[in-house]
Amino acid sequence: MMDRRRFVAGGAAALGAAALPLERGPGRSWPAGPGAVRVLPRAAADDARMAWWREARFGLFLHWGLYSILAGEYLGRSDYAEWIRYEAHIPVGTYRRLAARFNPVKFDADQWVAMAKDAGMKYVTITTKHHDGFCLFDNRLTEFCVRATPYRRDVMRQMADACRGAGLTPCWYHSIMDWNHPDYVPRRDWEAATRRLDGASYTRFVRYLHGSVEQLLKDYGDIGVLWFDGNWEQTWTHELGRALYQACRGFQPSVIVNNRLEGWSQAPITDPLGDFRTPEQEVPATGWPGVDWESCITMNDHWGYNAHDHNFKSLAQLVGLLVETASKGGNLLLNVGPKADGTFPDESVDRLAAMGRWMQVNGEAIYGTSASLFANASFRSTTKGKRLYLFFTGWPNGAVRLPGLTTRIRRAWLLARPDLHATVLVPDSGGQALMLPLPAPDPVCSVVVLDFDETPAVQAADTSG
Repeated sequence: MMDRRRFVAGGAAALGAAALPLERGPGRSWPAGPGAVRVLPRAAADDARMAWWREARFGLFLHWGLYSILAGEYLGRSDYAEWIRYEAHIPVGTYRRLAARFNPVKFDADQWVAMAKDAGMKYVTITTKHHDGFCLFDNRLTEFCVRATPYRRDVMRQMADACRGAGLTPCWYHSIMDWNHPDYVPRRDWEAATRRLDGASYTRFVRYLHGSVEQLLKDYGDIGVLWFDGNWEQTWTHELGRALYQACRGFQPSVIVNNRLEGWSQAPITDPLGDFRTPEQEVPATGWPGVDWESCITMNDHWGYNAHDHNFKSLAQLVGLLVETASKGGNLLLNVGPKADGTFPDESVDRLAAMGRWMQVNGEAIYGTSASLFANASFRSTTKGKRLYLFFTGWPNGAVRLPGLTTRIRRAWLLARPDLHATVLVPDSGGQALMLPLPAPDPVCSVVVLDFDETPAVQAADTSG
């Protein structure tokens, strides 16, 4: 992952659109805003392929690699993470020597996956290779991989086996950009004098990329998602992105591929690529109706491990993010940056466990739901068949209005306390209302369930006057 604002400010190559929340960038003619996202017609087979992912709603993101060894520190600065080689201007030879120090003796894939499962997550997406080019899997096409470390064991093999053993879906992150490969261009501007371009062949790099992806999709069984990144430099074209997407589907027809393989194009793109969009570090203001999307967000301020970054979001903030994404029809991919020894930061462990306790009670209101039917309510909500779920972070001390709800409520009750019922007030022309029993069953976020005899309908407010 990356902080794109810092990348652009540093004078790097033009930034591609596929990872930005507004889906706009060089070569795109789409106007800004959520309405700009193109919705392509989906075949029934595509809906079947996406079904498990839409049901899941909540996944774990893991950024782990050689950068974890440095823990965010280099030459007196301590604000780095997974971009440390680029931001600290570490020579490629110096950075490669970190491989000799990669020996995560405390890494336990089963333990990692168990923490994700206990948190209520349904899939795990882990970095197989970040922008630095180091592969956590036994890549037969390069020596710059886990095989050349003291650890030697294939991390992806262990993660795939652990996920399947726990009933979670293994997913791979893979960066297109590669700061190590001799054929990847453009080079970083600060290393132009020390890394000559003589003999570099981007075509050869693309073959390496395809070969690496082929291993990831053929050697580890069924993979849920191939999550690309690092696609914004102009050497990566839209035609190359299209070919890579087709290759992924050829290697594994059921795999889901994100949109960050879209490439640069001089002409307007009429065939956006990928099965879902990927807003980063935010939830779209209104969601994207008709579009599959997943917000990827860090627990603290960095994707990779930084020993000095203790600015972790509170449980209330994390639950709020999960509720917000689900209420807008999206997924939340919540990130942890493991330490070099293979353990999670204590703050991450605590928060995963706390989210799990909340999800044990309230997960029904997240999994398999669709976006809220209410446009102007004082609460967030999700929808599932003949049931609505209302989320309250602050417990109302009076009537709660359900604006525009025209379907008669059959029963209203508390998800954490099925024995406690809310009182349905006499409906009027503006909708219906509830009186909730006191006190709130959960100090962080409580869920009220509304049952109906038919699919509920909410009438949009009339704003013509």
